Amino acid sequence: METVLKDQVGFTVSDVSGQKQLRVTNPQDNATVGELVEGAVTQMRLPRNDAGGRPLNYHARLDREGRHLHGSESLIDALESGDHLTLQPDIDAGGSSPSTGSASSAG
Repeated sequence: METVLKDQVGFTVSDVSGQKQLRVTNPQDNATVGELVEGAVTQMRLPRNDAGGRPLNYHARLDREGRHLHGSESLIDALESGDHLTLQPDIDAGGSSPSTGSASSAG
């Protein structure tokens, strides 16, 4: 019979480039993905603003499942020992907000 000890979870977190990595062992039972992301961004010294000075928000991608984790998910429930998370900044594809106008025109 196989028993998974949830209190012995260990996993890695990296930035998109893979150049900055962080090893996490035995997170608090009630820790969330959002708390992990915030702490990892700080510890890994990832940029808080893009090149234009706009704030960057990061999300975590669970490589094992190929999905983005929701910030409210519990680490203990979402992760298995040996998992790898990649922190990815949210990208604003348009680059301009409706209040500043857009490049398209009706005509």
